[in-house]
Amino acid sequence: MDDSSGLKPKELEFTLAAVSQFSSSSLSSSSSSSSSVIARFSANSGVAELRFHRDSEFIDGFNVDIGTSQLFKLGPVQSLCVSEISGAGKEKSYSRAVTIQFRNEDESRDFHSAFEQWQKDVIQGIHLPNGAIAASKSKFDYKIEPSSAKMYFHYYGQLLHQQNMLQDYVRTGTYYAAVIENRVDFTGRVVVDVGAGSGILSLFAAQAGAKHVYAVEASEMAEYARKLIAGNPALAQRITVIKGKVEEVELAEKADILISEPMGTLLVNERMLESYIIARDRFLVPNAKMFPSIGRIHMAPFSDEYLFVEIANKALFWQQQNYYGVDLTPLYGSAFQGYFSQPVVDAFDPRLLVSPPLCHVIDFNEIKEEDLFEIDIPLKFIASVGTRVHGLACWFDVLFNGSAVQRWLTTAPGAPTTHWYQIQCVLSQPIYVMAGQEITGRLHMIAHNAQSYTMYLSLSAKMWGPGAVQGGILQTASGKLDLKEPYYRMSQPQSYTMAQDQQPQQLLQAQAIPIHTEDLDEAELLQQPSENTGPQLQ
Repeated sequence: MDDSSGLKPKELEFTLAAVSQFSSSSLSSSSSSSSSVIARFSANSGVAELRFHRDSEFIDGFNVDIGTSQLFKLGPVQSLCVSEISGAGKEKSYSRAVTIQFRNEDESRDFHSAFEQWQKDVIQGIHLPNGAIAASKSKFDYKIEPSSAKMYFHYYGQLLHQQNMLQDYVRTGTYYAAVIENRVDFTGRVVVDVGAGSGILSLFAAQAGAKHVYAVEASEMAEYARKLIAGNPALAQRITVIKGKVEEVELAEKADILISEPMGTLLVNERMLESYIIARDRFLVPNAKMFPSIGRIHMAPFSDEYLFVEIANKALFWQQQNYYGVDLTPLYGSAFQGYFSQPVVDAFDPRLLVSPPLCHVIDFNEIKEEDLFEIDIPLKFIASVGTRVHGLACWFDVLFNGSAVQRWLTTAPGAPTTHWYQIQCVLSQPIYVMAGQEITGRLHMIAHNAQSYTMYLSLSAKMWGPGAVQGGILQTASGKLDLKEPYYRMSQPQSYTMAQDQQPQQLLQAQAIPIHTEDLDEAELLQQPSENTGPQLQ
């Protein structure tokens, strides 16, 4: 283990062009044309600071506590460092700013990288007693809006929502099978359960012979988990429940296995995957195992006239010109786009898919936390039928790569329905395709501080016919959607009539869809889920 006394004393220096401090009354300069300024990162007695020196003298009042500060770029060679200062009896507020001028862009980039690394050391590097929580802000607090975090932990702190997940027997049964069938991975090993909830996965790990399980849960559900685990005394002596975020808590030892259910809608919603990755970096020994270890987002264009009309009709309310004497039509366009900005959460008929899907692979063993801040997926499909394409259908699966048995948990259309269902991103303007025609596009997802993603979707196809220039006319539809605000339709799959030019042999069967992707380098590992890889539930 590392030295538990805290951050080791060390220093790092940068030469700056200038540095100045803003105050409520004036701007005080700390540099002149005749002398340079040295920015010095230092850590002593567990406190990381950024100090500024000129002519070997410390500039009083310019020291920065790295753990409670943020650094912003104002330009290619200018940045602003904002410090948090607390007043007695008042909430903390950012009240001091230091402007830093660099000599060139390379030095600016290096300084920002150093600042981020030192801040990461502050968040992750101070060792506290087992289960204790660091006093400074964690990475989670810097990324997530407090109101969103409050609602999130309140939601998962309620037993009725835990029951909803426990009663998803595809989910719970697959986790149980993946753990119990791979006892060889758990027996005698230390396990960390990230976002333990009710503690069910911790209990599974203990059943599989784990030496000790640390169940980390940030919501009030931690108290229920303690109660449930205590009610199973044969397993309770090997499970420790720790209330806190994985970004903040400290454990007494490194772990051999990380287990979690970090998947949200479309795999990435709620941004818990980032906490899963942080826990990997903080708690695991080298060559440890993760359950699950790989996630895949599957995508395919779809045609669903019923759904398209249903969404479009919602905005008809705003076409009233005399609603109690008020003309509502000025808001019709905004309402129309608003309804199409909601991804549809539903279980749909796999015959709605217009082409075989492709998938984007996320390897939890290798991916960096920062890679999840922005996800860019190029799209390319070949239409199997001639029809109108209304948008992009998405689902996901995850792999439990055990030493004895590999198991997939899938949310695919046509497979047993889970509480995740599937996602349909509906575009406000359909595009027309013929069988064999190429469909291209892009799905670009950007994380936001409400624990979700803004989705930018575009689909294109070439249109042929009289009047078209040589090479065809490119028809494109695009949309902006908020994964945080879905439309929970969740209806039972309807009976859909076949399109006029769609033959029975062209219908897509969900479990026989081949994977087309350049992301898969280990074909023998990433096998398509089949009937014998899921839990055998009665």
